[in-house]
Amino acid sequence: MFQMFMDYLSSKFLCQFKNARRPYHILLKYTLLQIPALALIILILVLLQQWMAIPIYVVWGIPILWVLKDIVLFPLTWRSYESHSRHDPHPMVGRYGIAQQALAPSGYVRVGGELWLAEIVGNEGSIEKGERIRVREVNGLKLLVDREGGTSGS
Repeated sequence: MFQMFMDYLSSKFLCQFKNARRPYHILLKYTLLQIPALALIILILVLLQQWMAIPIYVVWGIPILWVLKDIVLFPLTWRSYESHSRHDPHPMVGRYGIAQQALAPSGYVRVGGELWLAEIVGNEGSIEKGERIRVREVNGLKLLVDREGGTSGS
């Protein structure tokens, strides 16, 4: 059961990561931002080893665990390393999603694998659970949406 969960998680992560705008740029950025902390850990361990009798497996083990921590956390944090275009202040505008509950006039929608609070813009009435929506505007952490193919302008 655990293996099935891990397979599902890895396939979902890999699918979303490959669909990112520049996946290798994200990986490079993440790696480069982790190097200073790793270098500091190694420097501290080397200095401590000169003053104390620290076993060599500890000196090598802690940096290896540190790198493993970075590998484990990358699937959870990679979206925050994705840079957005300066010309696109709201990258959510224009994206499509699915209503996770009826929007009358507000509710939750799933856009790009993330759950968002949304509110219907214009005179759409209500949007039923499972209907496709399109993001028209972003207001803080709330998406203003209409039905896919709706006529509301932004």
